Amino acid sequence: MNLVKNYLGVECSSGAPYINQDPYNLDEVTDIVGLAGETVGAVVLSFGRDTAIGVASKMAGEKDLNLSNEVVDIVSELANIVAGNAKKDLLEFRISISLPGALIGEGSKIKWPSNVPVISVPFESELGPFTVNVSLRV
Repeated sequence: MNLVKNYLGVECSSGAPYINQDPYNLDEVTDIVGLAGETVGAVVLSFGRDTAIGVASKMAGEKDLNLSNEVVDIVSELANIVAGNAKKDLLEFRISISLPGALIGEGSKIKWPSNVPVISVPFESELGPFTVNVSLRV
């Protein structure tokens, strides 16, 4: 994901995308970007505790952060950057993109579009693994 490299200076590699059979089984820190308009759905970034702390530490330039509202806010800013970059590329499709919403706690419940698969793409980075989950209905 070039965005992570550009903003954090961290290399990451993606695994094979898959249809997520249990899209409610998310990691501890989850950021949701909603899509509305001609296409509706959600893009959800999901981070484990250690990865979220690593991302927040890197973005804030601080060490020894604990999982807190500050970490969630910083990780949400990464999701906001993702949404902002996507918005530029999606203008022709007349899609509105919401500000990210953050959830803390494993198994957070997301309202995914009905009868639409959730495609998950796992990523590995030096800060830890994370997943980008996408579900869109056109």
